[in-house]
Amino acid sequence: MSNHADPAVTKTGDLVLLDYELWAEGAGRSELVDTTREEVAQAAKIPVPEGHTFGPRPHLLGGDYFPGGIENALVGQKVGAEWEREFAPADAFGERDPKLIELFSMHEVSRLPEMRRDDAHLDIGTVLTIDGRRGRVVSLTAARVRVDFNPAYAGRKVRAKFKVLSTISQPVAQAKALIDLTYGHGDDFKVDLHEGVLSLQVPDRSKFDFGWAAAKPRVIDQLRTHLKPSAIKVVEEYVTPKETPKESPKESAPSTPSPSEGKSAEKAHGTEPKAAASGHGHTHEPSRAKPSSEKD
Repeated sequence: MSNHADPAVTKTGDLVLLDYELWAEGAGRSELVDTTREEVAQAAKIPVPEGHTFGPRPHLLGGDYFPGGIENALVGQKVGAEWEREFAPADAFGERDPKLIELFSMHEVSRLPEMRRDDAHLDIGTVLTIDGRRGRVVSLTAARVRVDFNPAYAGRKVRAKFKVLSTISQPVAQAKALIDLTYGHGDDFKVDLHEGVLSLQVPDRSKFDFGWAAAKPRVIDQLRTHLKPSAIKVVEEYVTPKETPKESPKESAPSTPSPSEGKSAEKAHGTEPKAAASGHGHTHEPSRAKPSSEKD
């Protein structure tokens, strides 16, 4: 990968910080596909997943995040300049294939796992997974359901607005960007590069995350390909929590009677307390004297 600080134009393989919005055009309407701009998403009134944050994103030029035609258009663009372009379906999400629209019986659909949930609802637009393929319901009757397995925006033009804010050239920043692209949460990782050895400190949120376990081989492959370190260390530290010692029931500490109290006790019993005399450390409480009114 090129490591120059501020290239005039972008090149394949560059890691960049990208700001953008994508719109699917067709059937007399525009539909927001994706954006880094919160105000655009709010204006389009699209549902935002919980925990999602907006803002410029790292992007690997020539990768596979966008369709090929859009990725190719990002190469050769001037850093800092915003541009807008419309892409034909073939250069975006592909042409619509009629063969990928299939008919199923209502009985087949009702047996799908997602339709057996208590909150299951079947309507136009419902996404179903059939034989490992995800498709959207485009029509249904009491007996038949038509499912479209084409990509969501197939057959539609795409209008794109992009701005490459900067290139990412510092190795540690590149490592975090590659983690973010492959797994996410790149800023949560502590990254260090020393004498060719790249160290990744895995954050607590990822230690028991199956997503991280699945993404780790791809993250390592990306880091090897683009940064070419002599070695990669993935550090997962598990600190054993300290146990809080349980407090034992507090024993009543033997009270040392004052001289006056001791004399009173001696008078009541006519003798010294046995424990004190024997030196065993236990003090016998004096018996409560019965009032003269009490009977044995």
